[in-house]
Amino acid sequence: MATEIKAPQFPESVADGTVATWHKQEGEAVKRDELLVDIETDKVVLEVVAPADGVISKILAGEGDTVESQQVLANFEEGASGSAPSSEAKDAPAEKQEAAAPAAEASDDSSASDQAGPAARKLMSEHGIAASQVSGSGKGGRITKQDVEKAIGEKAEQRASQPAPQQPATAEVPAAPGEREERRVPMTRLRKRIAERLVSAQQDAAMLTTFNEVNMKPIMEMRKNYQPEFEKAHNVRLGFMGFFTRACVEALKRFPAVNASIDGDDIVYHGYYDVGVAVSTERGLVVPVIRDADQRGLAEVESQIIDFGQKAQKGKLSIEEMTGGTFTISNGGVFGSLISTPILNPPQTAILGMHKIQERPMAVDGKVEILPMMYLALSYDHRLIDGKEAVQFLVTVKNFIEDPARLLLDI
Repeated sequence: MATEIKAPQFPESVADGTVATWHKQEGEAVKRDELLVDIETDKVVLEVVAPADGVISKILAGEGDTVESQQVLANFEEGASGSAPSSEAKDAPAEKQEAAAPAAEASDDSSASDQAGPAARKLMSEHGIAASQVSGSGKGGRITKQDVEKAIGEKAEQRASQPAPQQPATAEVPAAPGEREERRVPMTRLRKRIAERLVSAQQDAAMLTTFNEVNMKPIMEMRKNYQPEFEKAHNVRLGFMGFFTRACVEALKRFPAVNASIDGDDIVYHGYYDVGVAVSTERGLVVPVIRDADQRGLAEVESQIIDFGQKAQKGKLSIEEMTGGTFTISNGGVFGSLISTPILNPPQTAILGMHKIQERPMAVDGKVEILPMMYLALSYDHRLIDGKEAVQFLVTVKNFIEDPARLLLDI
């Protein structure tokens, strides 16, 4: 039965998308829910999967094409089987043919694999060895772990004896010494969107940054003392971001303007605390949002930040997870940054920048002590937040971090 593969229904904030990668080609058989194509938008990469078992009969939108919501991407034949291997597949290197062999022989191999023990079956699965490729030396022809190891060794010897495949004619030629090489690569949609927002933030806001430094010793000692118990109780490690998120939320309660936003000629004061956490990925910087951060404990915050980081690296963050936010925290310290000026994330009016922890000599009660110090930077929109409020907000965060008991006592 013929059907159409369509682009997803884009959210209202997304006008269109770009076909990033086709994972399947015309005539190729696919299984239900198998990934067909990635659609890259200004914010996230959306995946389109197969509606059923079948074959892509014709691709209508190629890689790089701009598509709109619900636009037809390809024609799909449900229940059809894929085409026979092409001449390129027949001429493929022996390693690729061997890798494909277990799948082709799966049906004939099931009975033979029953003659293998659990350890032998596991080893065969890990190395792509079919039971028919192994000679069983056990009782009644049973395949042992040693038999599989022997087959793996023979397979490795065969590969080593084969001549290395010739490099294709289109292989890149290394640049000659002294040659001034250039490479032009188009920006991704996400990178272009990031660039637009950063430029807009500097042009549309009266951005200013104030700095302070915080003694991290109390937090570091707390982590050292309670890390094992915390991890055992909550199944997540105790990090610094949880403390800073809680400290910022308490400070935002005292200074509502820092949690507000500007909408035209209006000031919007938010009665909730949705804290964005900047996450760096290969595709660019994304800012997933911790909703109602004031209602979450340290363990919940740490767990959600870890989840966001994993999703971001895989491109699995949803638009809902990156929409909104009333305040943002950016931790450049994980990359070694000692001090920087973070850029606002519009329409928010403030962003906190964390930095590298570095031991420095500090004067304490008339004596010099070596303490683990971190520079903090608060960039804010001077149209709404006065310098006094910005400095007091940052000092409040500093006090909470240097004396964590204040978070419990609400002082």
